[in-house]
Amino acid sequence: MNIPSDSYADRLARFKGNERPEAVLLVADDPELVKVIVAWSNTVVRAAEPISVLKENSEDHVWKWLWDNARYSRAELLSRIALHEREFDRKWKILVGNRVLYPDSTVNSFVQRYLREKVLNLFNAKPRAAARGKP
Repeated sequence: MNIPSDSYADRLARFKGNERPEAVLLVADDPELVKVIVAWSNTVVRAAEPISVLKENSEDHVWKWLWDNARYSRAELLSRIALHEREFDRKWKILVGNRVLYPDSTVNSFVQRYLREKVLNLFNAKPRAAARGKP
């Protein structure tokens, strides 16, 4: 089979260009998923050298190939998340499988905007006492 010789970055960009906003629904009410997302976005990731050969051009195979060629410290990532390893693995599979996380340490842009908005709302929220009219 003759697979087009698109670069790793080009293939990753195609996934990013086809993001779905529904990914926000996965993380909206799950603080543990949010912990993983925040930790991932602060993780140093590099592409494997050399990059393995892509043997099949199906979407699922390319996605797996991208992740197989991502190099990062799992131990470092786990150290920044207050989850047991088994629970982390479960959350990780959800986020990667639904393409919320990308193998270059970035995050689905809809999810990223949602989380930024939540953070901004925290800073803009009035303290509870002041909101009830107490000094």
